[in-house]
Amino acid sequence: QVQLVESGGDLVQPGGSLRLSCAASGSIFSINDMGWYRQAPGKQRELVAAITSGGTTNYADSVKGRFTISRDNAKNTVYLQMNSLKPEDTAVYYCNAEIKEVWVGKFMDYWGKGTLVTVSS
Repeated sequence: QVQLVESGGDLVQPGGSLRLSCAASGSIFSINDMGWYRQAPGKQRELVAAITSGGTTNYADSVKGRFTISRDNAKNTVYLQMNSLKPEDTAVYYCNAEIKEVWVGKFMDYWGKGTLVTVSS
C-alpha cells in the first residue's frame, strides 16, 4: 500500500519561510508528476505547484517567485520551499503524486492527509 506523508506545516509570521516535505512509501515501482495543493477554509482545493519526473515545474500565479518545488527521486520525496509568506497562504497543504505500484499496471493518483500552514502575526 502506497502512502504519502507530509510534514513541515507550522505557524509562521508574515514574511517568514517554511519548507514542506512529502515522502512516498510502499510498493512503489515508479512516480510521475508530484505536486502540492492547498485548501483554505471555505475555498476549493487549488494547485500550488507541480513537478514532473524530469524536473519541469509549474506554479500557480499567486506563488510564483515566492515558492519553489523540488524533488529527490532517490528518496521518493517532494519539497515545497515557501518564502515571503502572506496571510492568504494560510491553508492545509496536500501532497499529490502519480504512482505505479509494483504489482499494478497503471499509474494512480495518491494524496497525503495534509499539513496545516498558518501565516499570522
